[in-house]
Amino acid sequence: MSHTTLATVLFLLFVVGTLAITFWASRQNKTAADYYAGGRAFSAAQNGLAIGGDYMSAASFLGIAGLIALYGYDGFLYSIGFLVAWLVALLLVAELMRNSGKYTMADVLAFRMSPRPVRTAAGVSTIVVSIFYLLAQMVGAGALVGLLLGITSDSGKALTIVGVGILMIVYVVVGGMKGTTWVQIVKAVLLMGGATLVTLLVLGKYGFNVSGLIGEAAAQSGKGAAFTEPGLRYGTDAQGIWGKFDLISLGLALVLGTAGLPHILIRFYTVPTAKDARKSVLWGIGIIGTFYLLTLVLGFGAAAMVGSEAIRAENAAGNTAAPQLALAIGEAIFGDIGGTILLAVIAAVAFATILAVVAGLTLASSSSFAHDLYAHVFKRGNVTEKQEILVARVSAFVIGAVAIGLGILAQAQNVAFLVALAFAIAASGNLPAILYSLFWKRFNTAGAVASIYGGLVSALVLVIFSPVVSGRPTSLIKDMDFHWFPMENPGLFSIPIGFLCGYIATRMSKEYNESKYAEMEVRSLTGVGAEKASTH
Repeated sequence: MSHTTLATVLFLLFVVGTLAITFWASRQNKTAADYYAGGRAFSAAQNGLAIGGDYMSAASFLGIAGLIALYGYDGFLYSIGFLVAWLVALLLVAELMRNSGKYTMADVLAFRMSPRPVRTAAGVSTIVVSIFYLLAQMVGAGALVGLLLGITSDSGKALTIVGVGILMIVYVVVGGMKGTTWVQIVKAVLLMGGATLVTLLVLGKYGFNVSGLIGEAAAQSGKGAAFTEPGLRYGTDAQGIWGKFDLISLGLALVLGTAGLPHILIRFYTVPTAKDARKSVLWGIGIIGTFYLLTLVLGFGAAAMVGSEAIRAENAAGNTAAPQLALAIGEAIFGDIGGTILLAVIAAVAFATILAVVAGLTLASSSSFAHDLYAHVFKRGNVTEKQEILVARVSAFVIGAVAIGLGILAQAQNVAFLVALAFAIAASGNLPAILYSLFWKRFNTAGAVASIYGGLVSALVLVIFSPVVSGRPTSLIKDMDFHWFPMENPGLFSIPIGFLCGYIATRMSKEYNESKYAEMEVRSLTGVGAEKASTH
């Protein structure tokens, strides 16, 4: 049996299994709380696994391994940034968000302010961030299928992206949060198992000598000692000072972005208590931390056993390094059949990763549209739960279609890099408003709206006029050059702009409701009355 056939069979088994879970979950969805928050019935350990499943995306598995394989030290910075970000989420937002809200980020922001403008801004921001994140997963899907099925044409990869998009829409429309959470849990277990297996095989081949592995990787990379030092991707002589700024910008975006990611924030609402929210983040950190240590071995293993040239030949952005490593280590230890089986397993796990993450993202954005924009802005609260869930399902189709279209355009980009852009936009548009709302007594409606739109628009403008969109062979638009912003990641400028806009607009507005802040402070710290608060 060829690796193509085997991988296809394993992938189809996963799809059938998760679809069965999704249809089972759909029978449990009787209320909005069931659809949006899984009935708040998940334990801390289950939610921690689901958080890991949500967070360990195609960027983590395919993108980071590829960046480490191609750029060594500079690639590993992504692993560190994605992990450290969880401390910000744990210490600043997890428990307070769980106590203050109901289904979405906007519930927290709207409690002490004029709800319509704040919900509109938060809803728009959630959808934009989710689409950027979805974009990365779609690109990963195209690269993976291209490797497995030998598809080299852009049209073939585009069809793959469409197929993955349709599957993800089914998960969300049918299963809601309960179905999506169980898919995340299954996928987290599979991903950890697959990554651990390949890591142990690679380490075993090098006698569990990590230094030997890194030395071999440096030798095979063609870069020598430079492979284990900073400067291959960021801060090169060609980039000059802007390369160094880009590195700082990337670090800021990665560390601050997690606490503003909508699909991560809604996870805190699926547990019954704030204590469980806090515990689930700890579970998540344990799982995610272990996984990012594994990416170090996967990346250097791919550089050592596959080689940078072979990785680039298959996918210029390095998105196929992990599956290529699985094939190489399998063949080295178990022969051709063993390599085929291992590639098929890892590819099926990577597919599972993509499907599960896109389901979570689509749920976050469609929930925000239905709950924040439709129910509270357009209908002013005069809407039944049944109507709201119907709108959430319809919006999942629209958001999925947009993500599919953009994913087809962005096939030349590394998926971890694309996710870093989503992190920058989340940190710019969402995080200032969340932190100000939770911790600044004087914060008001004008400040919330200004911080969201200021951070969001500045991040989007800088991305549009950066080399990501035009001016390079790997840009989204290849035959045009209208970029004037020299950096790839906008976080260094757009995150402070978000905080500054919120501060200035708050100071300029006279609106101030001390009693509402006091009430929210008590609720966010104790959890008393959180359910009542969320209905305002």
